[in-house]
Amino acid sequence: MRLQGKSIVVTGASAGMGKAIATLFVQEGANVIAVARRKERLDEMAQALKGCPGTFVPYPADITKQEQIEGALEQAVKEFGQLDVVVNNAGIIDGMEPIGEITNERLAQVMDVNFTAVLYSMRKAVNIFLDQGKGGNIICVTSVGAFRVTSGAAYCASKAAAAALVKNTAYMYMEEGIRCNAIAPGAISTEISSSMGRPNMKGYGRTKLIRATGPEAIGEAMDIAQAALYLASDESKYVNGATLTVDGGTCAG
Repeated sequence: MRLQGKSIVVTGASAGMGKAIATLFVQEGANVIAVARRKERLDEMAQALKGCPGTFVPYPADITKQEQIEGALEQAVKEFGQLDVVVNNAGIIDGMEPIGEITNERLAQVMDVNFTAVLYSMRKAVNIFLDQGKGGNIICVTSVGAFRVTSGAAYCASKAAAAALVKNTAYMYMEEGIRCNAIAPGAISTEISSSMGRPNMKGYGRTKLIRATGPEAIGEAMDIAQAALYLASDESKYVNGATLTVDGGTCAG
């Protein structure tokens, strides 16, 4: 088992990529604090994962509330004695609005989830790792939207900001043994589009040109989970400040 005994926090763990990541990690022996707003889904997962080599602990929380996301990381230390890995997976999409049409409300919503909550989590994780004195590992699920126009202005900007935070953190804390890497998914079959509502027609039309260059089949959540497993394991111990693109080749063109 590749994650035997590791204490890990996964956000957005009740659906899509986060559910796949948390499930695979528990199957690989990790002790997981699973963070999401939907308690009923977390409880269903806990039942389904009984008997696995690792431990699954539901932690209902709103990651945009600083005290709640910090509490999840503190819970890992209380529950398992330490914190080894944090996976910042939770995210939402915008309505594909270009900059001239995005509202303050949409901007705040997207930035709160995709960037500010990630910053809260990373800041807390780094300080826990420093206190423990044994290094640590942060993985952020960003997006190919960080460097290609796959959605609206708010989403692309939020993911680019998170990607920059990953590189900055990796460089700043490499001497303390803290690693920080990103996974940039392309088109993956998840529920994220449910947060979009009706798409902006200008944005949808323009981004359609980018989507048309991608692979015929979209990816699965487990594709991202397998990438996260590699980055969470000791197999990637010399990988730091990297972005692993998982997009079926979309960005190769």
